[in-house]
Amino acid sequence: MFNMLRMDLYRALRSKSIYICLGFLLIPIFLCYGLFYLLITPHGQEMALHMGMLDFSEAMEAAQILEEVDSLEMFRQSSMDGGLYSTAVGIVAAMFVCVDFHYGFVKNILSLYRDRWKYVVSKLIVMGLVNLCYLSVTLVFSLLMNLMLGGMVPFSASEDLLFYFGWVWLTSTAFSSLIIMVCVFTRSATAGALSAVFLGSGIVVSVLHYFTSLFGGNGWINYTLYGSICYGPSHFSNVRDLSVVIAGGLFLTIYSVIAAVAIGKRDI
Repeated sequence: MFNMLRMDLYRALRSKSIYICLGFLLIPIFLCYGLFYLLITPHGQEMALHMGMLDFSEAMEAAQILEEVDSLEMFRQSSMDGGLYSTAVGIVAAMFVCVDFHYGFVKNILSLYRDRWKYVVSKLIVMGLVNLCYLSVTLVFSLLMNLMLGGMVPFSASEDLLFYFGWVWLTSTAFSSLIIMVCVFTRSATAGALSAVFLGSGIVVSVLHYFTSLFGGNGWINYTLYGSICYGPSHFSNVRDLSVVIAGGLFLTIYSVIAAVAIGKRDI
């Protein structure tokens, strides 16, 4: 088990795709702070007016709208709530897992291990660590951008950041387990990547929610992984806010168990 985990960690550290996806996650944060700088700072508004991007009334209206935004909300809007982060993490998981099937490495790996579920556990641990690094780097980068621009939005309380960081790590890792499960069944990086795009961006969930809302079924979307990440709480106020933790842990367990059972039953 530990030899497999060590091999997977070594592969992850040397994988260029992991670093490329991390770079793509930093770009929206940079652009979002640049846009906010033009909208809510006097010097930025002067630049925007000079370039003809907006007139004086629009600048004042934008500044008023954005007064309630803090650093955590900035991070959510630039990275998390639109599904970009989940999609990126899912694509990384698909590429990392399916390379074993594509090149046939999985036959050699599983021939050495009688308990095939260890393969899924190893991949899940690595994706959890990658997810932890992604969240840490993107959050720190967002906070540094705000600091370098003079703290143009208020910094969120540390307890809010820790609460949000904890549950969003759990739910996004659960999303990785979903993509791992898809890859175990399909053995296709394309299927895994497409699943990450359509599920991570919320396309599938939004379409289903539209049809169920016609019959009064609205609330279920908040208990999906997509709904939890996009609409989950930014701070802890009561016990109901822990529903995202329960949903993330439940989905993580279900998808991991299904993937582990499937890889143990299927011929490789």
